[in-house]
Amino acid sequence: MNNENPVRWFEIYVQDMQRAKSFYATVLGVEFTQLDSPGIEMWAFPMQMDAGGASGSLVKMEGMPSGGNSTLVYFGCEDCAVEVGRVVKAGGQVCKDKFSIGQYGFCALAIDTEGNMFGLHSMV
Repeated sequence: MNNENPVRWFEIYVQDMQRAKSFYATVLGVEFTQLDSPGIEMWAFPMQMDAGGASGSLVKMEGMPSGGNSTLVYFGCEDCAVEVGRVVKAGGQVCKDKFSIGQYGFCALAIDTEGNMFGLHSMV
């Protein structure tokens, strides 16, 4: 591998796209862009092609259920306590409030409106 981060893209499978978009927009304060993908409804998180880190999309596709998968996406935050504080109001569940991961900062774990677990990460 080159000197790059190994994660380049993620997909979060959903059953109710509007509900999922509303949840992540509320928790993360982002807007989505619809991607042109025949037969698959995809809405991308914000992305900058020349910046580091990974982007991805919410995906609604026949035969691909949400929840119960082994993919865990961590979203970067200034202070993950802020975003985890929005989860319940947006219709999700908090699994674990902000906790220390030592020299690597802090995390919080939550479940979205589609049953997918996701993480929030910050250095403070």
